Order: sequence, then structure tokens, then C-alpha cells
Amino acid sequence: MRGLYLVTPEWDDTAALIAATEQALRAGVAMLQYRHKSASPALRHAQASQLLALCRRYRTPFIINDHVALCVELDADGVHVGGTDASVAAARQALGDGKIVGASCYGERQLARDACAGGASYVAFGGFYPSRVKEYPVTTPADIVSWAKAEIALPCVVIGGMTPLNAEPLVARGADMVAAISSVYGAPVIDVAMHEFARLFAR
Repeated sequence: MRGLYLVTPEWDDTAALIAATEQALRAGVAMLQYRHKSASPALRHAQASQLLALCRRYRTPFIINDHVALCVELDADGVHVGGTDASVAAARQALGDGKIVGASCYGERQLARDACAGGASYVAFGGFYPSRVKEYPVTTPADIVSWAKAEIALPCVVIGGMTPLNAEPLVARGADMVAAISSVYGAPVIDVAMHEFARLFAR
């Protein structure tokens, strides 16, 4: 796991979502997460199904935020769980060993230790910077990345207000993946944004 971890915006316009996502996938995405907290079950199923088909075409792992049952139904590549979602251990038990289970650990080292013990595939830290999408305390210290690389034997993802510029010091500390939403989907030219993120991991 290394590179840009693209997370979808909460767009109800499925055609626009698919078109923008395909443009990003064509430019090179390490992993895609479908996240739409306010979608109806029908919309969530339809969007996830189409995104999964797209990811299969581009050979990109497809992760579903929170909804373990939907992951099982669609045979997606894995789930990402947060502090109020299913536990890492429960997700791992439901999905088996062959799927990806990611865990939000915010800025808390014990959550990362617990996620590792529960069978997580990667740990995600943040927010490091203010986000245009989510409201949260921007309190995660940059040195948690260095700590995780030394103490947690899992890939490390950084999230929260990520741009190619402000993600650079976190990648320098050892972050394996940078998760982004607005910096790609809200970019004037998606290909340019993708190229700038790719440069972080080409060094």
C-alpha cells in the first residue's frame, strides 16, 4: 500500500461521481474508498456497485466506508471503520482474512495498537489540517506518523485537509498513503492534481 488513497465526495449525482472517479483512476490511484454517509440504501448500493466495476477495470482496490454488510454483498475488497462504526475485530471476523480492513485512529496511539491487535490491514491518522469536507478537531501531531512507522507493523495513512504541499512532510516522516477528497474531486483539472500527488511518492 503506497500512494494516493482517494475517498469519494458525498455526491448524489452518480454520473458525475463515476466520470470524475474514472479520470482519477486513469491517472493512478492506489486505493479508492466509497464514503457517502447521507446516501439512502438504494443510492449507496447503486453507487458502490458502479464504483466497484470501475475499480475492477482499473485494477484498483475498492474499499467501502463503514458498511460491512454491503462489502460482503458486493464482494468489495474491504471496509474502513471509524470510532463509531463496527470494530476492527468484528469487521475482520465478518470479512475473513482475504479482505482489507482499515481503521481510523485519529490522533490516538492506543487506537492504533488496538486496531493492529484486532486484525487491521492499515491504520489511518488525522485530521492533520482543516478539511473542506469534514468538521473535526485539528489536533493530530505530525510525529504520530514517525511513531507509527516505528511501533505499528502496518501501513500508515494520513487524512484530513490533504494537499500535495501539506502532505509532503508527512510522507517524509513515513506515511505510506495520503487520503484525499477535495484536492482531487474539487481540483480545476483532476489530472494535474493527480500528477502532483504522484510526485510525493516518486522520490
